[in-house]
Amino acid sequence: MVPNIDHVIDIIRRVAAAEVMPRFGNLAPGDVVEKGPGNYATTADTEAERLLTEALMELVPGSAVVGEEETEADPARFAALAGVGPVWLIDPVDGTQNFVEGRPAFAVIVAFCQGGRTLAGWIHDPVSDVTLWAADGEGAWRGGQRLRAAAAAPLTEMTGFLTSRVRRRLQARQEAGLSRGPRITARHKCTGREYMDLGQGTVHFAQYRRLKPWDHAAGILIHREAGGFSGLRESRRPYAPHAGILDETILLAPDEATWTALAEALGD
Repeated sequence: MVPNIDHVIDIIRRVAAAEVMPRFGNLAPGDVVEKGPGNYATTADTEAERLLTEALMELVPGSAVVGEEETEADPARFAALAGVGPVWLIDPVDGTQNFVEGRPAFAVIVAFCQGGRTLAGWIHDPVSDVTLWAADGEGAWRGGQRLRAAAAAPLTEMTGFLTSRVRRRLQARQEAGLSRGPRITARHKCTGREYMDLGQGTVHFAQYRRLKPWDHAAGILIHREAGGFSGLRESRRPYAPHAGILDETILLAPDEATWTALAEALGD
């Protein structure tokens, strides 16, 4: 059973207003830790994850949480996704590098999963106070507005997000006259904000590799419920939340025919 959608939105908004936005542009030196090159955690991440964990587990008694900060510190927490019970996925501040550098492109991402399926997902932009959400079989929504993914278009007219490596390879092939591919949109450096664009139809496609469940489960569900099509490049299977970091590539497109054309244009 999917938890009350509005209750989850209220929890996310309340935590973002209390722990994330007051620290935006106001981080003290001790508020930032570099976990690895370009991989930051802040007090906003840890405190928001702590409060979201408490509130969401209270909302669904017996549920488990796989949150980015706690799970990166203790990967054994991934095991909850292999069980049969309900699991919350939490990315408390997606786009932390933007957050640290004062760029207003970050998001709070929450997904509700059970039995290997994403049943509901929420992406919240704390700056604009806008939340997108979807539930399995119930569509994707922004407030009372039902969302629609971008319609299919000729390949050369489509825009989307690619990793820098794939973007450079595609541009080199196009400059050499070897292919005519899609146009590429500058990335937000925030997966959640990119999924918001996909769900609202402002871009046509995106491709991501090494899939952390808290980054992708909610966004893929929102895109699918908005009418989009996605699949893993290696197997063409639909995405399912994985008990670990999935070392595969997800491609999202307006429909299956466009997915096939994009996969061919983007190459290996």
